[in-house]
Amino acid sequence: MLPPFKLEQAINQIVQEEWGRILAALTKSTGNLQLAEDSLQDAVESALQHWSIQGLPEFPAAWLIQTARRKAIDRLRRESNFARLQPEISYLIDLQNRAELEDVEVIPDKRLELIFTCCHPAIEEKTKVALTLRTLGGLSTEEIAKSFLDKPQTMAQRLTRAKQKIALAGIPYKVPCTEDLPERLNAVLRVIYFIFNEGYQASRGKLITRGDLADEAIRLCRIIANLLPKQPEITGLLALMLLHDSRRFARQKANGEMVSLENQNRQSWDKQKITEGTQLIKAALSQQKVGPYQLQAAISAVHAESQQWQDTDWTQIAALYQLLYTLQPTPVIKINHAVAVSYAESAKDALALLDTIAESTDIQNYQPYHAARADILKRAGQVKEAILHFDKAIELTQNTAEKIFLQARKID
Repeated sequence: MLPPFKLEQAINQIVQEEWGRILAALTKSTGNLQLAEDSLQDAVESALQHWSIQGLPEFPAAWLIQTARRKAIDRLRRESNFARLQPEISYLIDLQNRAELEDVEVIPDKRLELIFTCCHPAIEEKTKVALTLRTLGGLSTEEIAKSFLDKPQTMAQRLTRAKQKIALAGIPYKVPCTEDLPERLNAVLRVIYFIFNEGYQASRGKLITRGDLADEAIRLCRIIANLLPKQPEITGLLALMLLHDSRRFARQKANGEMVSLENQNRQSWDKQKITEGTQLIKAALSQQKVGPYQLQAAISAVHAESQQWQDTDWTQIAALYQLLYTLQPTPVIKINHAVAVSYAESAKDALALLDTIAESTDIQNYQPYHAARADILKRAGQVKEAILHFDKAIELTQNTAEKIFLQARKID
């Protein structure tokens, strides 16, 4: 029997890894996303109670989904329209009493079905991404709110309305037919990239990365790439994630200390992922249908192919960011462009770029803006002003390792 704190860690890890898989299966069988999520949460609470006494079951995920189905049946029985729900209850009871072989689907994964459901045209763009992050990625409402520069309460209301809309509109839980796939693709790719970003730069906790989320995003992108092999932006996104993820184990020391790109041991970068990523981006660009993911992958490839920090072609990176901004004029791209310009040209030119977005209320609460500005100001010799932005970046940081890293950069 594991000690209580170890057991809780194990349960949290299981829930984190299996949440999306179980929720997708439950949603498919119940036909109701809110019911599925509530029932799964009930099952997790039961697991905390039972497993602390009985220990971990041999198959924790199976235990959770079986328990969640029972919880769903209980919830349906408590509904005032019990009689009308008898078919749903009977179906769930039948699932409980027999082992059912899943049919082979166009995309052989229930999570992909749920992703496309969440990305239905009837759902507003921002909500598509947020809802899928919650249901498939298992991210908390707070983590999603931070990604969108929103308040947690506002994001919680958005998620609730989205689930209600899916139920009321009768949006089906299935993979769309081939002719309907393209219109949902952009939202799906955004979802996958958001999941990857939370895996690449964890917003909370002691670790910089969440490997499970990064791996899941790459896996999901591979499936979609196999489904739509002639879409260069899918290939570009896969290349981008592989190239970024190749640096995973160089970004944090064994003691938890975060390592900047400048100081990473490039010999520890994953050469296999770099090779695959560069081959993929070359193949995507050869189709001459350039998109934002391809340009970001091209930028990452420049870093990956630099043998050492001093070899980095910042002029090329700055030019790529400038082109990217014409396709995707967002503050995030502007910040990254400014960082590249600070190395390719001068800190003065970089600060001028940051000044163009500095007055935005959202930017004033956006941690990467303050971290980037602090670093550029420090390299420009404007130490006092740099400290102010370091302090703001540290205040806005919830990841322990990143907070320690910024504090060290501030006094270095």
